[in-house]
Amino acid sequence: MKLIFELSKRGRKSFALPSLDVPEVSLEEYLGEHFRKELDFPEVSELDAVRHYTNLSKLNYSVDTNFYPLGSCSMKYNPRIAEEISRWEEFTDMHPMTPEDYAQGSLEVIYRLKELLKELGGFSEVSLEPAAGAQGELLGLLLMRTYHTDRGKEYKRKILIPDSAHGTNPASAAVCGFEVITVKSDTNGELDWRDFSDKLKDDVAGLMITNPNTLGIFERRIKDMAQALHEKDALLYMDGANFNALVGIAKPGLWGVDIMHFNLHKTFGTPHGGGGPGGGAVGVSEKLVPYLPVPQVEFDGEKYFLSWDRPKSVGKMLSFYGHFSVMLKALAYILSYGNEISRVAKYAVLNARYLRHLLKGCLLDPYEHVPCMHEFVLSALNLVQYDIKAIDIAKALLDRGFYAPTVYFPLIVKEALMIEPTETESVDTLRAFAKSLMEIIEEAKRDPQKVKASPEKTPVRRIKEVEANRKPVLRYAFKSS
Repeated sequence: MKLIFELSKRGRKSFALPSLDVPEVSLEEYLGEHFRKELDFPEVSELDAVRHYTNLSKLNYSVDTNFYPLGSCSMKYNPRIAEEISRWEEFTDMHPMTPEDYAQGSLEVIYRLKELLKELGGFSEVSLEPAAGAQGELLGLLLMRTYHTDRGKEYKRKILIPDSAHGTNPASAAVCGFEVITVKSDTNGELDWRDFSDKLKDDVAGLMITNPNTLGIFERRIKDMAQALHEKDALLYMDGANFNALVGIAKPGLWGVDIMHFNLHKTFGTPHGGGGPGGGAVGVSEKLVPYLPVPQVEFDGEKYFLSWDRPKSVGKMLSFYGHFSVMLKALAYILSYGNEISRVAKYAVLNARYLRHLLKGCLLDPYEHVPCMHEFVLSALNLVQYDIKAIDIAKALLDRGFYAPTVYFPLIVKEALMIEPTETESVDTLRAFAKSLMEIIEEAKRDPQKVKASPEKTPVRRIKEVEANRKPVLRYAFKSS
């Protein structure tokens, strides 16, 4: 497909501007040294422009077009009702500096979502301010650091993190000034209890753990972890990335979890990917409430208001108060399910277990003796003898209309393919995906070079990934005709 620059012809245009009703100004004189004479805009007709962008849209891959089994990301379908509500002008026209008396509806949205998340997570309080899951982690660790400092325990500067953790966990801990101590996983894919116990010293501030973890396995000793940590006056932080497997079923706060971030853009069906916007709401236990960021939205029985009276607060995470459109979508999503929201977790787990069953035997399953939750991890090590790796399987799936699973993560599984079907996919889609994956594996054994040549049908084929990261081409070079 030709790009719009290549379609350019001198003299063509796709606009008609009205006559000037102000004095004409020379852009070159107005911009001075900032004026770029060499800048050459494409000249195309309206029809050329419309066809160009329409054809571009056909190249997009999204949850709306195809299955997206991206493990650890919960790429579920985003309900259109939530999208519609988020576009209501009563909300979109609201300026963030609007006085509280005139913003009661928007403040009620924030308050109601906060109260629902408290109930779903089993927490004493929730802050909706963080703009994404990673910033939710940052806030959680700031709360942890402030909690210990406030108690005169500045020496607590170590964070225990499992070797299967999301990469953002150690990164967030390092940004907050903590020393990261890695804890091994055991043969069941859970936190190794002996290694955890040996490393739980007086200078440990807390443990960051995901449950279900990134292998899709439930950490059965989560309550024991909380008890052991609390005996050392350490805190339990739970990465809520996989809350999709628990929502409506279990409340982490009741396990002894002190801090957890919710990914509103994963668990509660708002668009995910492309850089956001997201939402990283943070729930906390009672002892951490004083340190939450300001302001908090409160209700005095008559009106909603922003509460700034928190002398021990860690401060603000954003200029205003989170991504409001994401909160709207999350609230609409939760209310649409009502007291049946547990169906999200039930079908997420059911779909994952069914798909894992369909794929049994075609790839290695390093934890086949342990039931999975909402996702599972397979390994392509059994195909290395054919010179086929996980990345080759992933690329071949693109030619068959499926997005690839997460590959090479978690790092503790070699040639990993991490698969998460979410609750919104049908049995037909799961069967079609399994069939395509098994056909690719059989083809890899017969004709590995054909698989290694994939993808052949995508707009961009294989790129040199290391070179693309180190020497990205950020500008399209063209010559006008």
